Amino acid sequence: MLAERRHSGPLIVQRPFYPEGEVCHVYVVHPPGGVVAGDELALDAQVRPGAHALLTTPAAGKFYRSEGATARLTQDFTVEAGILEWLPQESIFYPGASALVRATIRLRAAARFFGWEVSCLGLPASAAPFHTGELRQHLDLWFETQLLLSERQHIDREGIAARWGLAGNAAIGTLMAFPATQHELAAARTAAGADTVLGCTLVDGVLVCRALAQRGDRLRQAFVEIWSKVRPLLLGREPMLPRVWAT
Repeated sequence: MLAERRHSGPLIVQRPFYPEGEVCHVYVVHPPGGVVAGDELALDAQVRPGAHALLTTPAAGKFYRSEGATARLTQDFTVEAGILEWLPQESIFYPGASALVRATIRLRAAARFFGWEVSCLGLPASAAPFHTGELRQHLDLWFETQLLLSERQHIDREGIAARWGLAGNAAIGTLMAFPATQHELAAARTAAGADTVLGCTLVDGVLVCRALAQRGDRLRQAFVEIWSKVRPLLLGREPMLPRVWAT
C-alpha cells in the first residue's frame, strides 16, 4: 500500500490503484505538462520490505526550448527487500531544449528492480529535428555498496547524426532489470522490436537492454514486450498493463 506521499510544487502522485491485489500501481503526474528552462523536478520514492510498487506516468514528459538555462529532473529510488517497477512513458526533448536528467537506484538485500528510460529528440513527425540544444543523462544503479552500472551521456546534434552515436535515430532508450540470469536475458532477446535496433546484455546480474528507433512509441512498445516476457521470470507475476496507458 502507499504509506505516505508528500509534494511541493506541481509534481504530484495520484491515488494508488490495486489492479493486481497487493501490487500498488502509482501514477506520477506533472499537471503543467511540460518542463521549461530553469525548472527543477525531483522525485524520491522508497519501497519498504515486502512492498511491490509499479510507478508510471499518464503521458509523455516534455522539455521545451531554452534560451540558455538548464531544466533538471532528478529521480532517486531506494528499494529495500521489496520490488520496484519504474515504467514511465517517454520524455520528449523539443528542439533547442537544454536538459539534465539524473536517475539513481539504490537496492538493498533482496530488492528487485525493473525500469526503463525512453528519450525522444526533437519532433520528427513535425519535421523539427533536434538540431540545437543538448541532453545530459546520468544513471547510477547500486546494490548495497556496489556500483553495478554507471553511465553518462551527452547528446547533441553531432551525437544524433554520428554512427558512433544515435546514427540518425531520434529515440534512445535503456531498460534494466535486477537480479537477472541467463533465463531473463534469453527471454528479452526474443522481443521483436519492430523498427527498433535492440541489444541486450547481462553483466553483474543486471539485464541491460539498449534501443534506438526513429519513433519513441515504437521503442517503448519494444520495451513493453520485453517487460511482458521478463516480468513472470523476474517477479513471478504475469504482465498487467497500467490502465492509464490505454487512455
